[in-house]
Amino acid sequence: MNKTEKIICLLLGAVLAWYIWAEMGRAKERAKYAAEQAAIAATNVTVEAAAPQPSASEANVPANSETNAVATPAPVLPTTPEKIVVLENDELKLELSTWGAVVKKATLKKYAKDRGEISDENPPVAFDFADSPLGAGEAVESFEVAEENPDSVRFVNGGKSRTIRLGADYRITLEDEGIGGAISLGQMRMGDSKNDLLSVDSWAMDAGKGKEGVIHHCEGDSPLKGYLVGGLSGGCSGSKSAAGMPEEAAIKYPGAQKWVAVKNRFFVTAFCSSTAANAGFDATVARDMSASNYRPASVFAKVRLADDAAKRTSVFYVGPKKQSLLWDLGMKDVMEFGMWRWLCYPLVWVLNFFNNMIPNYGVAIILLTILVRLLFWPLTHKSTVGMKKMQELQPKMKEIQAKFKDNPQRMQQETWALYKENKVNPMSSCLPMLIQIPVFIALFNVLRSAVELRYAPFLWIGDLSEPEALFSSWFPFGGLNILPILMAVSTGLQSAFTPATGDKSQQKMMMIFMPTMMLFMFYSFPSALSLYWFLSNLFSIVQMWIIRRQTAAKTAAKGEVLMGEVIDPPVTRQMRRHGK
Repeated sequence: MNKTEKIICLLLGAVLAWYIWAEMGRAKERAKYAAEQAAIAATNVTVEAAAPQPSASEANVPANSETNAVATPAPVLPTTPEKIVVLENDELKLELSTWGAVVKKATLKKYAKDRGEISDENPPVAFDFADSPLGAGEAVESFEVAEENPDSVRFVNGGKSRTIRLGADYRITLEDEGIGGAISLGQMRMGDSKNDLLSVDSWAMDAGKGKEGVIHHCEGDSPLKGYLVGGLSGGCSGSKSAAGMPEEAAIKYPGAQKWVAVKNRFFVTAFCSSTAANAGFDATVARDMSASNYRPASVFAKVRLADDAAKRTSVFYVGPKKQSLLWDLGMKDVMEFGMWRWLCYPLVWVLNFFNNMIPNYGVAIILLTILVRLLFWPLTHKSTVGMKKMQELQPKMKEIQAKFKDNPQRMQQETWALYKENKVNPMSSCLPMLIQIPVFIALFNVLRSAVELRYAPFLWIGDLSEPEALFSSWFPFGGLNILPILMAVSTGLQSAFTPATGDKSQQKMMMIFMPTMMLFMFYSFPSALSLYWFLSNLFSIVQMWIIRRQTAAKTAAKGEVLMGEVIDPPVTRQMRRHGK
């Protein structure tokens, strides 16, 4: 590589490093948190809750919001006995309570709580809404069951009635008569995964500058940001001390919202729509009292609906963060793919397409890698051929450098004229990396939160959404991860196969530096990402080998000598004697 190429490649590497630096920070926080938890379990220490309210600057609270950083008082429960009614289909099992005609618990029947098949020892994922039931209002009233059907239950209380319907695709519909005011989405807790997150998203009818749009409330200037950002909340990155932070904070977010969603890494509970007008929502965030650094533990929210609606129909979603399901609800932004969403959406679709063909997401990633490499084969082929030409032009470039060493401007002009004459692009060596960066970032966004990869096994890998973590009980750094090591080795081999045009010592340094940096960055990443990058490197090595064979065959057919790396001629004693 020449100087310009090295600068560009280093800049591209810096962009990649900057993008994933937050993930490495979270890995350190996870290790610290695990040590704290072990110490707490060993000593059985009880941490007293602290109640002071954070400052506005620390909590990122704007002037038009209201924050009540105290524990929310428990509602007064009815004196009549509570009755639980079960409503279920193939996807959801709901436990409904006559206290408020609400959803007290939701079980996702197709998703196991832990790795492996669903069984008595490994039950399905369940959301306990007991502290904030889905459909709850400001007060808890006692209802009676008036009618039960396979897909619905009707509750009555005097002139008030509520029918709860369970539909397909994890949708729950509440049809109310005589019931108005706020309505709860239920509660979401931080999941068991060490890479989990806890956040709130909404579609604001006025998101600023007179436009509507999605708001991720762990970003920007949302009043919720200060309570969602914590050391272990992936996606809502950042770490800060828990000193001065309340045990529980209630935040009122103003303005009409099209939808509101509370989510963790893989699942979401959401208010999708209502026939009644809304004026914002209230969110209550409880923090993890066992952690020294601030970390959210649970979030529940209520949407403020109009009180004067005689009848209203509200639709909720309690289920996986699955792109196809959220897309149909107009909530695809819950996936939080950011500026690369245009690439993330088709990547998820292609992964699922391949998985439907061969039901294994590891195989789907291999097929996706092959597809990406085939699509970019012509471009990378042209780039590699260009680098080979650059290598062959080195003797002429050295002549220009020697001839115009005292005239840098003329040297540059002659060098670019040589490039133009031979139709060579000096930036071509960085082109393959430039092409792969958007795909890499898109895959990173997809693989860190795609519920399809949750507990998806492949060969020795138990979960493609997590590092391999082999022999974690005695191996340091959270366990042995083989794929990042293979990826680093293949990166070094790829550098060795790449046509070289610069100083050999610098090339050898890059061959060591780049793989080492990649190994360090990838070691705690999802194994699916390391699998993709490793396979992509292998395809690149094969492509370069094919180009070398083709070039050698063409040169031999012309009766020419194949030029490899430029090697300075040996200096003889006669040359030294004459000062040459």
